[in-house]
Amino acid sequence: MAVMARRTWTDERLDDLKENVNERFDQVDKRFDQVDKRFDQVDKRFDQVDKRFTQVDQRFDRVEGDLREVRGELREFRAETNSRFDSLQRTMIIGFVSLFASIVASVIGAALLG
Repeated sequence: MAVMARRTWTDERLDDLKENVNERFDQVDKRFDQVDKRFDQVDKRFDQVDKRFTQVDQRFDRVEGDLREVRGELREFRAETNSRFDSLQRTMIIGFVSLFASIVASVIGAALLG
């Protein structure tokens, strides 16, 4: 025997449809609640990531400050080293000039006496 589709809606059938639709929407609401919970978890993770990036930025700021200090110290060291080499160079020139003058004086003294 073939099943024939009903062409009329009874109050009972409408009530069944209404109940079925309500059940489906309840299921959809539960699913959306789960999605909302997942988004809340993602928001918390983003907050943690933001905090970590803030900490990283602070560390980079400290490292940048330390590098500035090191650069300043290197400039001072370079200036001090250059100053010492200049002083050493002057001392060597004076010593060589004095040595050369002594040799020349000795040669002239020997030539005059000799």
